[in-house]
Amino acid sequence: MHKIWIADDDEAIRLVLEESLSSAGFKTKSFSSADDLVKNLQDTQPDLIITDVQMPGMLGYDLLKHISNNFEKLPVIVMTAFADMQAAIEYFGGGAFEYIPKPFDLEDAIKIIERALEEEPKTKGLKADTKLDIIGESQSMQNVFRSIGKLSNTIATVLIQGESGTGKELIAKSLHKNSPRYDMPFIALNMADIPKELVESELFGHEKGSFTGAVDKRIGRFEQANGGTLFLDEIGDMPLDSQTRLLRVLSNKEFYRVGGDKPIKVDVRIIAATHQNLNNLVSQKNFREDLFYRLNVIKVEVPPLRDRKEDIADLSKYFLKNYSDSLDEDLRVISDEAMSAINRYDWPGNVRQLENVCYWITLMSPSQNVKVQDLPTEVKEFEVTDIPSSSWEEGMQNWLKNVSMNIDSGLSEIAITKIEKMLIRTALERSNGKKNDAAQILGWGRNTLSKKMKDHGI
Repeated sequence: MHKIWIADDDEAIRLVLEESLSSAGFKTKSFSSADDLVKNLQDTQPDLIITDVQMPGMLGYDLLKHISNNFEKLPVIVMTAFADMQAAIEYFGGGAFEYIPKPFDLEDAIKIIERALEEEPKTKGLKADTKLDIIGESQSMQNVFRSIGKLSNTIATVLIQGESGTGKELIAKSLHKNSPRYDMPFIALNMADIPKELVESELFGHEKGSFTGAVDKRIGRFEQANGGTLFLDEIGDMPLDSQTRLLRVLSNKEFYRVGGDKPIKVDVRIIAATHQNLNNLVSQKNFREDLFYRLNVIKVEVPPLRDRKEDIADLSKYFLKNYSDSLDEDLRVISDEAMSAINRYDWPGNVRQLENVCYWITLMSPSQNVKVQDLPTEVKEFEVTDIPSSSWEEGMQNWLKNVSMNIDSGLSEIAITKIEKMLIRTALERSNGKKNDAAQILGWGRNTLSKKMKDHGI
């Protein structure tokens, strides 16, 4: 029977965890402080430790460092009520197996515990401070933070998938800043911005006179990034012939400049990104399958803003503060009614569009208190048309009829999924993204809401 120790100053959480873990077949012991847990480690050791972050005396992160330094093989799971990307990097960098944002689903926690007991823990060291500007408390962004944290101190090839404007380059920079190559170059190249005939020159450079217009020798992006990271944005737009040469470079770690006859050795980490579905491009013969598998070592999915609306309020405050400072304008504060309109909007341009709207508000809003009428036209006049209706019931009936004409089975599941997503988004909008309040509005438990949000990709 595996022994699990718990450190948390909240007695209720300790009791719930002890009861649940005991029912799952684990032997538990709990402590009200990290200091008490450390004292007991002198006599015996458990198989796994679960610790809170904020406690009187020794903090959870200090406990994590103590365990990493003195009990290298002992896995630690961190519980925290506040998890952003910096925190994720610190937890994983400090040697944590996983972190769990509070409140959490007990079934999910038990699965993490079981996985931690099966896998070999890896100890990692922290690096210097890095300023990270990726914001989000939504479950989908927690998954992104978790991926970045786990990838810290590695040079693994990463493929970032997400719509335009979701912040893929920012994530790539964060991966670089928190890698062993953080003090080496980070070079970015957007494949969609380069004419087809100039792609290879941009990537590999060229010799003087190698083609019309090549009046001087040019160093390509691979050479510029040597020892560091090369970020290939919109990799799906790379021409097929250039894909072949890129694959060769990734395999052999050497290339020739255009018009050159001397091989050039490089050591470059590749991070690629795209808003396209590369699997579809492979099926259409527009992207090399072997290159796809070379790039798709680890995939990070960045959610669109419409699927993480609980993050909009924090993002808006962040952008408004930045523009208030940079433009020397009074800080704008968005009213509840205006925020409701902002949350209703679908944000096709994602976080980049939200940032632009905050810039617009800072310059154009007539007062510090931003009202609905002060928002850009496309935001304040946006109407949800998923279920058009003169009345809610009539609209739903018409929508169901339309859906039923296109399917032979599964109408109930489709309708329930749609309604649940609408209910969740409405409750989150009303509660300004606060999950506890949203769960109360819906009449659900907090864990039920979290599970349904995860199931529906919200």
